[in-house]
Amino acid sequence: MFNWVKTSILMAGIVALFAVVGQLIGGAQGMMIALVLGGAMNLWAYWFSDKMVLRMYRAQEVDATSSPYLYNIVRDLAGRAQLPMPKVYIIDEPQPNAFATGRNPEHAAVAATTGILHLLSERELRGVMAHELAHVKHRDILISTISATVSGAISSLAQFGMFFGARDERGRPANPIVGLIVALLAPIAAMLIQFAISRTREFGADKGGAEISGDPNALADALAKIHSYARGIPMETAERHPETAQMMIMNPLSGGGLQGLFSTHPDTAERISRLRAMATGRV
Repeated sequence: MFNWVKTSILMAGIVALFAVVGQLIGGAQGMMIALVLGGAMNLWAYWFSDKMVLRMYRAQEVDATSSPYLYNIVRDLAGRAQLPMPKVYIIDEPQPNAFATGRNPEHAAVAATTGILHLLSERELRGVMAHELAHVKHRDILISTISATVSGAISSLAQFGMFFGARDERGRPANPIVGLIVALLAPIAAMLIQFAISRTREFGADKGGAEISGDPNALADALAKIHSYARGIPMETAERHPETAQMMIMNPLSGGGLQGLFSTHPDTAERISRLRAMATGRV
């Protein structure tokens, strides 16, 4: 419940930021134009991004015949979660990782790399796939799409203000210093809120996945292994398309970038600690 409250507050914050930036840079008309354009782009992404991402990673769909091990794990967990059976994919990548995609539970897919299949035990893999199914159950793809829509619209407004100058309600040039400050800082603020939403949803999927699998320690053990191994194994596709990093159960980018506020994923040690607490009944 706390994660949903926090997500709601963050979503309200990014929408409020959009309204303020829109008024300062483009006035009401500029704000609406940016929102419509950003919404159209992300609506298209919401419907088709799953196919794009799976194609991008050259994911191969498998079934009970071609990969009974992974497929049966997902089928059992989907039944426990009372979800429709998602499509199952394998990605030929040595880095251990996994992700879920799809616009709703009826059109969902889960994908695992060959690296994670080789690294984890069956119990740990169940924990990971339960985490991905929790994303599906919580409709986190929708949430991330909405936050990306507003964040993208804010960036568009900021670029408009940078090149054409801020305008007031009557179309008159606004204070250029204010416009420049907003143009520089607004996209950063939007990105921070978007990343905070992503981290919150990861915590929610950890909790939901532990409940689906019935074994919080399985996911905790898996996260510890993935964190240890993934850092030393690059994922070239993710490095070419860093916007996909937030989809993974663990940040796939080598070098990691800035931590904390600028991370799409929560601190692994904190994720593990929360799962251990769940296992002992302390939360």
